[in-house]
Amino acid sequence: MAGILAWFWNERFWLPHNVTWADLKNTDESTFPQAEDLYLACPLAFCMFMIRLVFERFIARPCALGLKIQANGPQKAQPNAILEKVFTAITKHPDEKRLEGLSKQLDWDVRTIQRWFRQRRNQEKPSTLARFCESISGDHLCLCLILKSPWLWNTRECWYNYPYQPLTVDLHYYYILELSFYLSLLFSQFTDIRRKDFLLMFLHHVATISLITFSYVNNMARVGTLVMCLHDAADILLEAAKMANYGKCQRLCNVLFVMFALVFISSRLGVYPVWILNTTVFESWEIVGPYPSWWVFNVLLVLLQALHTFWSYLIVRIACRAISRGKVGKWNPLHVSKDDRSDIESSSDEDEVLPPSQKHHTNGTNGAHGTNGYLSSSPCPDEH
Repeated sequence: MAGILAWFWNERFWLPHNVTWADLKNTDESTFPQAEDLYLACPLAFCMFMIRLVFERFIARPCALGLKIQANGPQKAQPNAILEKVFTAITKHPDEKRLEGLSKQLDWDVRTIQRWFRQRRNQEKPSTLARFCESISGDHLCLCLILKSPWLWNTRECWYNYPYQPLTVDLHYYYILELSFYLSLLFSQFTDIRRKDFLLMFLHHVATISLITFSYVNNMARVGTLVMCLHDAADILLEAAKMANYGKCQRLCNVLFVMFALVFISSRLGVYPVWILNTTVFESWEIVGPYPSWWVFNVLLVLLQALHTFWSYLIVRIACRAISRGKVGKWNPLHVSKDDRSDIESSSDEDEVLPPSQKHHTNGTNGAHGTNGYLSSSPCPDEH
């Protein structure tokens, strides 16, 4: 074990040339970041997770009910043993050939079978009330720290006298809180509503936790503070917009979404590469020079930039679709059934991809009655 720890904490990987861990030990005059400081984040993350559960149950839910947000989930599909067996044992998304076979077996038209599968998939999804509680419970708390420090305006200050920069008390606690927060998000991602970008969000949380840990152990706390403050700025606007949407406050939702889009795109595609990546790549290279963990740190920052670009593309696509729909109806960029990250499907989604040969296909009684004793007198209605 001692050999593994010595290999992991190799000074030539973590620290610049001619710097040792002994140089960064705490003294009476100066305090430096110590790896063991981060152990406190684990129990704090668990406490945040538990506080969030209590908040959702006793505060968020009553608030949602007070706003008359519906507690019932999507409409349930009619019981059908044959389709249920296909859904649970074979596929939740049957292809055209299987749909045709089921149509002949059940004497249903293809549209009705597609509608049943859609409703059955939606049946496992959470209600609007659950989504509201998830948003209001602080999924994206704004922990932005306002510091009166020179490196906020002159990023070269992040690297002068590096790594012999004393750690201030506010930076220490800010790091612990941020690390605890993202650890709690990593835990809660497995209990929250599962989104289409689950893996991307998981990758984002892992990259963020790694960056926080790397920058603290390496005493890159100054530039790390810049990164965390920048990322905290836009998140709360998105959650506020989603809450307004679930509460059917359409104008407020539109305003908050526009504010979120402007802040997110300008900060992640403008300020981040120009301000953050410039100082971590070019200014640090000039003042300190590269070393192994420096490369890892910057690779993680570039990975975050790639995720920023992808999410900015999604935001622009949502806005374009909302504006396009606004020409003939109400603009709703975060419609519950049309959110690019939403798992609730609408009937129009399938209508768009349904081949013309199937849109008017019927078989036998056209769903007016059924066989095997599983069908009621009418086909399943669309849910909205």
